[in-house]
Amino acid sequence: MDVLPLVALIAGSAAIAGLARRSPVPVPLLLVAAGLICAYLPGVPDYTLDPHIVLPLVLPPLLHKAAVDSSYLDLKANLRPVALLSVGYVLFATLVVGYLAFLLVPDLPLTAALVLGAVIAPPDAVAATAIARRLGLPNRITTILQGESLVNDATAITAFKVALAAAVGEGASWAGGIGEFALASLGGIAVGLLLMVPLHWLRTHLKEALLQNTLSLLIPFVAYAAAEHVGASGVLAVVVVALYLGHRSWQVDFETRLQEDAVWRMIAFILESAVFALIGLQLPYVLDGLGAYGVGESLWYAFAVFVCVVVVRYVWVFPGTYLPRLFSSRVREREPDTDWKSPVIVGWAGMRGVVSMAIAFSIPLTTADGEAFPARNLVLFLTFTTVIGTLVVQGLTLPLLIRKLKLPQRDTYAETLAEAQAQNEASQAADRRLDELLDDSANALPQPLEERLRMVLERRRNSVWERLGGVNEATGESADDTYRRLARQMIGAEREVFVQLRDERRIDDEMMRTLLRRLDLEEAAAFREEAE
Repeated sequence: MDVLPLVALIAGSAAIAGLARRSPVPVPLLLVAAGLICAYLPGVPDYTLDPHIVLPLVLPPLLHKAAVDSSYLDLKANLRPVALLSVGYVLFATLVVGYLAFLLVPDLPLTAALVLGAVIAPPDAVAATAIARRLGLPNRITTILQGESLVNDATAITAFKVALAAAVGEGASWAGGIGEFALASLGGIAVGLLLMVPLHWLRTHLKEALLQNTLSLLIPFVAYAAAEHVGASGVLAVVVVALYLGHRSWQVDFETRLQEDAVWRMIAFILESAVFALIGLQLPYVLDGLGAYGVGESLWYAFAVFVCVVVVRYVWVFPGTYLPRLFSSRVREREPDTDWKSPVIVGWAGMRGVVSMAIAFSIPLTTADGEAFPARNLVLFLTFTTVIGTLVVQGLTLPLLIRKLKLPQRDTYAETLAEAQAQNEASQAADRRLDELLDDSANALPQPLEERLRMVLERRRNSVWERLGGVNEATGESADDTYRRLARQMIGAEREVFVQLRDERRIDDEMMRTLLRRLDLEEAAAFREEAE
């Protein structure tokens, strides 16, 4: 097996993503554009999306990372809009887009058209979270988009299976389709509920951080495979387990959390970069397969489908936002008021992505009777153009739309104040606990060490309050920023001495690594907030 193309894909996409972070253009768009350009460069190998790799090997870790970083409590508070989008909208878009394609394309069977509708119905989890993070959307909008993207793949994949069974002649009835959807959704949730407690117990009882993080890497694949093995939704199983683990991550020891956070950030960065580049790299394969359909004719179909996808989302989002509030006093009491700007943003943030491409490539070449699958190549082309169209048109204009609508930004002052108050309460509790411990003669400490404990506690308590205060007129820094800068320089000076002592052979490499690790942990504790 030639690993060079894989290495080239990972290295190239990571380099482009790193450069894109310094530009105003969203990272996914530059990666897709780079893929489109590289697809026709001489010497670039063929990168055909394999659904047997993307769905079971790429999708679970991306969903796991997104779900762990999500807030279970926020998702619970916004369950109604999340469910309306992740289930109701996906099924609605499947039917409407599929029926439009049936009317638009001559000789296209309705079952094959519904396959297309299911393929392009779900907005992409990676695109939604990547752009939402970059734009700093209000918390409720971000929660709704993230919640939708966590669940809608399960709805789309199930709808796709039902439509595909009818299209290839394996038979599918309305009752059978509803039954399969119920099995997939309820079964996926059930598998997740069964796995989440024992997996969390195992995580908290493993004694080594390396073993705990090895388990962490395996968890999304275990949950996905277990659910798929019994015919349930692997996507929902992964999401349920990850939400539970993320909600209880505080019960895992600090070393595991530090390692886990770094490892999963790297994995998500690599996979997100690679999948967006892969989308652009599919262009030659998709165009070569058009066959009987002319380019002009196919582009007309693509434009019509793209417009339909955009319009259908608004047709669903606006009634889904206002009708429940109109007819239910309970909804009005439980959910905050919203203006027209929020549904406009949610409606425009419906970018499609790699999951749609992977599902499309899993369409079989032939039906049950050996005939070619009707218009398979056109379905691939329309999926590709819809993904590219939504990423480029909506992805490029979404930041401008947000600026024009002047959505309320996150209140950083209020967030910092809440953080300071929480830290103050925690510090008071720690102070009381320290007094209790020192009252026990078994915990006696020399006065300098006792004062050091209290100084560290006081430092944590004051650091957040200092961010609310004034700034140094000479440097523009808060007192907390100045403290961090000076502390970093002090740590750097210590680090240089350790290296020098190693070079002079006064300490060995193992001792140097031990000493450097202590500095690394201290620096991580002091400067973690800056990396967020």
